[in-house]
Amino acid sequence: MFFHYLKLTLKEMRPRQWVKNVVLFAAIVFDRQFNPSHIPQILHTIAGFIIFCLLSGVIYIINDIADIEADRKHPQKCNRPIASGKLPVKFALTSASVIIIILIPVSYLLSPPFCLVGLVYLALNLVYSKWLKHIPLLDVLTIAMGFVLRVAGGVTLIHVARFSPWLYVVITLGSLYIGFGKRRAELALLTTEANSHRRVLQGYTLPLLDQYIIIVSATTILAYSLYTFSAPNLPDNHVMMLTIPFVLYGIFRYLYLVQIEHSGGAPEEVFLSDRPLQIVVILWGLAVLTIFYIF
Repeated sequence: MFFHYLKLTLKEMRPRQWVKNVVLFAAIVFDRQFNPSHIPQILHTIAGFIIFCLLSGVIYIINDIADIEADRKHPQKCNRPIASGKLPVKFALTSASVIIIILIPVSYLLSPPFCLVGLVYLALNLVYSKWLKHIPLLDVLTIAMGFVLRVAGGVTLIHVARFSPWLYVVITLGSLYIGFGKRRAELALLTTEANSHRRVLQGYTLPLLDQYIIIVSATTILAYSLYTFSAPNLPDNHVMMLTIPFVLYGIFRYLYLVQIEHSGGAPEEVFLSDRPLQIVVILWGLAVLTIFYIF
């Protein structure tokens, strides 16, 4: 039974969503340290990625405990181990506590500033689970701040020479875009029963979310475009601008999936299942690596 509960705990930590923590690698990739001459930095970043995966998994457990009643009424979330009653709340909470107790000293040994970022990330998400997720706009802004903290965590793990602040702007706007898309998908899925499933949806309407999405998608494109020809560590011939079409397609494709395919309620599932989106992300990544490490 113990190992069965451990398996359910791992499922509750939602490993498929750990793909979000890949943004920790932004610092080492965009600072041109992702090469064989920087093995210690790469290993530090990988360790930080694992820590953030476990930390975000703990937050999912705590969030699902707080949302247990609402999740039981949700057509999809009711199947989660805690909401379905398969995983006892006491076991899940104990597991989360043990993981946190282990992660704090390990992250401090890795890097004290990284440990501080992790603690801020944990505290922010605890406040989110208790209060902020029920407040319109602040809920999505908190999600965006979580991505910014991930990037900041990656910066603290290595000695960064020239990491452009434009990347923080792009990450913030991009995560807002995904966050509002997620809220729109949830609202469209639950329709008239949205308020009983997630209280914060009372503060949104589909037209309002569409306006938010238009604003942040346009500013994301603008911010990324400005980055491609203004960042200090890019080639002088502005070849980085060739990656803009990949970003455009990715933004348009996600909007298509949200509004036409009625998906997007779980962005990580969209990324892991939509082949065109996967292809454009891979092509963008290959283009960035080619420009940074070959040109």
